[in-house]
Amino acid sequence: MRRRTPVLLAVCTAVAVGVVGCTSDLPGEPPKPTATGAGTGETSKFFVQADHDNELALRTKSATGPADKPWEQALDPKTVDTAKYKKAGPYHLCFSNAGVGNPWRQVGFKNMQAEVKLHPEIKTFTVADAESKDDKQISDMTDLLGKGCDALIVSPNTTATLTPAVEQACAKVPVIVFDRGVNTKCPVTFINPIGGYAFGATGAEFLVEKVKPKGKILALRILPGVDVLEARWGAAKVVFDKSDLDVVGVEFTDGDAAKTKTIVTNYLQRFGDIDGIWMDAGATAVAAAEAFEDAGKPFPAIVGEDQQDFLKMWQDKKLTAIAPTYPTYQWRTPVIAALKILNGEAVASPWKLPQPTITQDNLSQYVQADMPPLHYAMCGCATLPGYPKDWGGK
Repeated sequence: MRRRTPVLLAVCTAVAVGVVGCTSDLPGEPPKPTATGAGTGETSKFFVQADHDNELALRTKSATGPADKPWEQALDPKTVDTAKYKKAGPYHLCFSNAGVGNPWRQVGFKNMQAEVKLHPEIKTFTVADAESKDDKQISDMTDLLGKGCDALIVSPNTTATLTPAVEQACAKVPVIVFDRGVNTKCPVTFINPIGGYAFGATGAEFLVEKVKPKGKILALRILPGVDVLEARWGAAKVVFDKSDLDVVGVEFTDGDAAKTKTIVTNYLQRFGDIDGIWMDAGATAVAAAEAFEDAGKPFPAIVGEDQQDFLKMWQDKKLTAIAPTYPTYQWRTPVIAALKILNGEAVASPWKLPQPTITQDNLSQYVQADMPPLHYAMCGCATLPGYPKDWGGK
């Protein structure tokens, strides 16, 4: 997801993220990096110090909820009363999805569909796919509100642009936002794991620990204007600015493997060596690592994600790596939350889910030989109807 840049506003998910297929709230092309290093640029307007500090603190908190169901757990929960939304079923749930433009979102959407099948009280589940277009998602939400939805789940394409549409929906039905946020408090709850600041800081801290002083770091981002991805880079920038590492470039890859490999190759030709790769979404981490292999260079310390192709490469090639995660199991939680709200049960707001990190010590637990290369290990889907076949597994 991205574009070239050593500066200003950048980011998106996930892709996770791993993350998302989205568009940008922020037009324009930042300056190109110089041969002496780009630095980390200016602080994003999305950066909120208090949120940053809170997320980093949550990394050491214990979650409440079923031990074997992290998608039902909550970190430091503060509940809201939902009695005014209570109504008898069966229910019509509606979902406005930013899109399924990358593997992270595809795995997540399969999770959501399977979760719906667990609840016979959901008579109708209506989905609108915005195809990663803000204007289509705005139109989709208007259409959904005319279909008699009892509750509306929203995964916004971008943050600022979708905010007014979410506010209009809140006036008509209970709204649950997840994955990426919006700039309004009107949804009943916002669901996501700890968040982008925790993801970004975890990866950057790893590079500070593993890369020699003055080592060259290349940061690979997706696209600007999505809060969770802006937060990832914002937290990494804080870590890098306090370190003695040399951030030689900050580039947007558009989440494209070929473009990622080209960018890394160009930097290797330009600087000779790159010692660390930081990524705001790890879907193209294998392509980044392959660029070093193709150039006959040693693998750098690298930040990836919980996608199987990367985990397998890490294990086989003995990479120096870490995989912060933005678990796809979060796609189950909005369905659970919607039913709680329609039953008049209190829910956490915001609803912060655990956000595990894959390290060398626990890597073997997450490598799944029977699952496809683009499957995400943190899907929480092993007990869902249709697993593993519906997720492409054997």
